[in-house]
Amino acid sequence: METLKIIETLLQENNGYIKTSELKQFDITRQSFYSLIKTFNLVRVSKGLYRDKDLWDDELFVLNQRYSEAVFSHETAAYLLNLSDREPIQYSLTFKAGKGSARINKAGIKVYKVKDELYEIGLTEMTSPFGNKIQSYNAERTICDLVRSRKNIEIQEYQSILRTYLISKDRNLPELMHYAKLFSIDRVLKQTLEILL
Repeated sequence: METLKIIETLLQENNGYIKTSELKQFDITRQSFYSLIKTFNLVRVSKGLYRDKDLWDDELFVLNQRYSEAVFSHETAAYLLNLSDREPIQYSLTFKAGKGSARINKAGIKVYKVKDELYEIGLTEMTSPFGNKIQSYNAERTICDLVRSRKNIEIQEYQSILRTYLISKDRNLPELMHYAKLFSIDRVLKQTLEILL
């Protein structure tokens, strides 16, 4: 398949985005790709990530590509899971402990860190509002994260998310309590749920 056709196909399959790392499998050099940027009207949105210039930026997707080891969490995950109808003012990302985050904080992103053994609990793949695949946590992990960070979250938003979760037909209370034990918040979570129920 010729280079032009490959790039066209990748752009179609990826909702108008293309990663330079994808080109290796087709033996397309970066130099030959860079010479085609004008032809395809591509805009660089992050290191190794380009998009069609006529597209709106999918901030969540771009952030997830830029920080591939990060997972959307807390209020951002609640929004993605339809537990909150408020789009977060600041996106929340969770990293493994030990990851430097000063640069990310300066970009206006809330950064949370967890021990390696807790990082993958509830990890799931979701779709951004623009239809791109991103990493997030499931509802049960999100509730645990919010309970753990409740002092940093607006009280009305916190209670609204918990109530929405409790009336959801997709809720999984046994899994929620299992996660709560792993995060050592089972007592606090039980007390909170008793108040809200």
